[in-house]
Amino acid sequence: MKKVIVTITTVFALQSLVQSQTESEVKSDSLKTSKTTELEEFVVKATRVRANAPVAHENVTKEQIQKNNQGVDLPILLDQQTSVVTTSDAGAGVGYTGMRIRGSDATRINVTINGIPINDSESQGTYWVDMPDLASSTSDIQIQRGVGASTNGAGAFGASINVNTLQSSPDAYGVISNSVGSFNTLRNSIQFGTGMINNKFVFDGRLSNILSDGYIDRSASNLKSFYLSGAYVGEKSMIKAVTFGGHERTYQAWYGVPLSFMDSARTFNPYNYANEVDDYTQTHYQLHYVYNASKRLKFNAALHYTRGIGYYEQYKGIAHNAEINYWSKESLSAYGLNDVITPAGDTITETDLIRRRWLDNHFYGTVMSAEYSSDKLDLVIGGGANQYLGGHYGEIIWAEFASNGSLGHRYYENDATKNDINAYAKLNYHITEDLSVMADLQTRMISYSFLGFDNDLNNVDQSVNLNFINPKAGVNYAINKNHNVYGFFGIGNKEPNRDDYTNSTPNSRPQHEQLMDIEAGYRVKYDKFFGNVNLYAMEYKNQLIVTGELNDVGAAIRQNVPESYRRGVEISGGAQLHKKIQWMLNATISTNKIKQFNEYIDDWDTWGQIEVIHENTDIAFSPGIIAGSQLMYSPIKSDKQELEIAFITKYVGKQYIDNTQSEYAKLDAYLVNDARVTYSLKTKTIKEINLSLWVRNLFNEQYVSNAWNYRFQSSGGSYGDLYEVAEGEGTNRYSLTGLFPQAGTNFFLGLTLKF
Repeated sequence: MKKVIVTITTVFALQSLVQSQTESEVKSDSLKTSKTTELEEFVVKATRVRANAPVAHENVTKEQIQKNNQGVDLPILLDQQTSVVTTSDAGAGVGYTGMRIRGSDATRINVTINGIPINDSESQGTYWVDMPDLASSTSDIQIQRGVGASTNGAGAFGASINVNTLQSSPDAYGVISNSVGSFNTLRNSIQFGTGMINNKFVFDGRLSNILSDGYIDRSASNLKSFYLSGAYVGEKSMIKAVTFGGHERTYQAWYGVPLSFMDSARTFNPYNYANEVDDYTQTHYQLHYVYNASKRLKFNAALHYTRGIGYYEQYKGIAHNAEINYWSKESLSAYGLNDVITPAGDTITETDLIRRRWLDNHFYGTVMSAEYSSDKLDLVIGGGANQYLGGHYGEIIWAEFASNGSLGHRYYENDATKNDINAYAKLNYHITEDLSVMADLQTRMISYSFLGFDNDLNNVDQSVNLNFINPKAGVNYAINKNHNVYGFFGIGNKEPNRDDYTNSTPNSRPQHEQLMDIEAGYRVKYDKFFGNVNLYAMEYKNQLIVTGELNDVGAAIRQNVPESYRRGVEISGGAQLHKKIQWMLNATISTNKIKQFNEYIDDWDTWGQIEVIHENTDIAFSPGIIAGSQLMYSPIKSDKQELEIAFITKYVGKQYIDNTQSEYAKLDAYLVNDARVTYSLKTKTIKEINLSLWVRNLFNEQYVSNAWNYRFQSSGGSYGDLYEVAEGEGTNRYSLTGLFPQAGTNFFLGLTLKF
């Protein structure tokens, strides 16, 4: 990062010379840039690794992010990174989106923004829809694959993503961005910055609005967000306040498209109640302080608070689902309501109803670190303490038969408290000029209080306490200035999520997961070529998977499997093929297996379960091949204007939506190509004009990126949209499947004006 400071300072100094500024003015501008960059550098350093660290990682620059930033969620913008697979519920990249890295889902990917933990404390996932247009305020991103270095928040069990928004421009600026696209997608964004005021103060801000109807029927999104920051820069200390947030209102497309509709109605959404929406507001507050005690010693501390509140509304019953026949009315007793006795003496036990399920959350805490640097030693000691207060409740806002309920009747209320404390020490020591070693040790303590079932199946307040030790070590050897090799070993531990606890008793409660990660790699870098090869073996103990088994509470929750693994090779690189042609590519080839597990299939005839033993099956959503390519041609490139044409390719191999490796649970491989054209022009009146066209899925590939299924056995009956599996003679196995098809050819057109 020190090289980054020098580079940025040099750029602004050269610009000042061109503008015929005096020597003192050039020095002043360079100082301003160094100050604002130093704040950014140190705050994020505690959760990041350096370029030559023995950890598989990639850095994504602001320029790379902005090329496709037309309003889609951040996961879609990271689709070209190594081992990444993305999906979108609405099919077009706006609204609910997700990503997997090496097959690991969002609950196993640690996310921090400016070193502050972002993952939901209970589900442990990250909901990017709650932070619309965050990419517009992002300076850069680092993705670490595998266990990676110690970080704040939920355990990194497959990868970690650190987003940095702290960079401020030393010069005043204004940016107006507008985009239009398929499915009535519209994005408007305004950004501003004051630049350095009196060499001490700097302020930045953004307002954004994103609208989209979505590719899937009734999957519209209405997203609003903001970003504000202000900093004071002194001689030895810096303080920066950051707040950002968003409000999302999305029509639910969570169910997917039923399998039998895929040929005739590919965009079908079974939800058709007018207000079947998810409505949530989330606001983040951060206060960062940096103190430079000396050239070698620095301190960083931050306070943070996140407020989240919202609900999703659902019509439960038959009335709004005429197209499909496997919905039913709701039991009155399940909502704490009495059966209704009609004047004729009939008993009514079920009703159509509309419910809202609320989340009312507070998350706050502190993170801190200290760094000591010398010629041979880099040492970072840090940690954090956070508390999460989660309010969960459901209410009925309408019912066909209200029974003894009233408007807003609460049918459940379940508050939870989670405390998370961690401390770590990271050491990087240069034994010789060419050989360095890394040591990293983290301890993490968790206490979680919730409403759960005891051994007598009573719903009572409970708590669990977990203590984890996560050691990591690595070595890096520079063969020469162009080649280096490295090795890494790390252990990670991860707690079960909310549902694992609340839907079980102490007897059926799953154990925590453990991961041993072994990696080795080779890097080469020349002026016109760079490449990385990384071998990894991620060995799991007690990985949690869905098996269909019911526990002693009668809930189907995740179960521990003793042994499973992910092993593979990752290749990435780039080359300047010609002064106007650049090629970037990556590929991952992997084997992802569960050695043995027992699947449990519901038997509708006996109301019991059928046990099926599976051996050496693929882990769900873990394609054996993932590859990406970006071929970029720049026919015009000068100080005044630049034109770039890019051809972008993504290949994802076949994958399975459950752990059975059944042909009936397979998603076919897909190859998707995009085209992107960007043109920038600098003028005297407008600092920069950017025009961009992004055509996604250029050849109209019909593909599905995500799905779910439910399997059962029954000897009779017609199940309409249920798909018959027939896995053996004399059996009647069925699978209810929801698929998430992605949009065919679609486009985004954007215009950005910079002042």
